[in-house]
Amino acid sequence: VQLQASGGGLVQAGDSLRLSCATSGVTFGSFAMGWFRQAPGKEREFVAQISGATYYADSVKGRFTLFKDNAQNTLYLQMNSLTPEDTAVYYCAAVAGWATSARRDVHEYAYWGQGTLVTVSS
Repeated sequence: VQLQASGGGLVQAGDSLRLSCATSGVTFGSFAMGWFRQAPGKEREFVAQISGATYYADSVKGRFTLFKDNAQNTLYLQMNSLTPEDTAVYYCAAVAGWATSARRDVHEYAYWGQGTLVTVSS
């Protein structure tokens, strides 16, 4: 399994950004896919997960949308109304097995992409 995140960059508060996670060795129907982020000096935290249902952290609910393109084997995170608090390195992650509930713990994921930096200026 390989995951490669991309799409990060420097944006202003209120802007939008779309992150991509290109995958190989992943069958979307058999894996739970997630996005996490890690701000400087902080622990990695859950952002969103898709496995049938989609789950979001409260801090991004209503602003971020997680979706996938099965034909392209790519996972996306559409981020709108960005704030400086969203500044972090964003990671995509995967774990085999269909999840019937949110997997919010980093330790639940077996595979990780390399991360892409999102910086939101005020």
